[in-house]
Amino acid sequence: MSSSTATRAATVDYQEVQSRPEFQELKRTHRSFVFPMAVIFLVWYLAYVLLAAFAPQIMAIPVLGNINLGIVLGLAQFLTTFLITAAYVSFSTKALDPKSSAIRHELEAAGVGLPDETPESAETTAPTEATETTAPTEATPAGGASR
Repeated sequence: MSSSTATRAATVDYQEVQSRPEFQELKRTHRSFVFPMAVIFLVWYLAYVLLAAFAPQIMAIPVLGNINLGIVLGLAQFLTTFLITAAYVSFSTKALDPKSSAIRHELEAAGVGLPDETPESAETTAPTEATETTAPTEATPAGGASR
């Protein structure tokens, strides 16, 4: 069987996939977590920056020894970043992955996204040894002049 008669995999009609109710639900689920979490984190971050800029006396409140409230809140920024990441990974695993997997399996069952080549056509399109080899070049001496 030649490559011209090989069965081709179906192509993806992205607009059709995006208009499906399952995909719309996936986007809605994703946005229901991401947008509120982004707003919460940005408000928290801006509050920290504004406190540091306009209320340094609050940030200078001693907490423990030489550690002040500004240091604690700054480290809490890192902590909240890790907590948000962990929450997103958990949310994604539980809520997004099953929905996206269902969409992917449905598309794969229809032949979408599969390789375009069959083993026979791969043999005809493989590069030949002659195109992969290059002629050896002579090295020139350090002075740049050839012999």
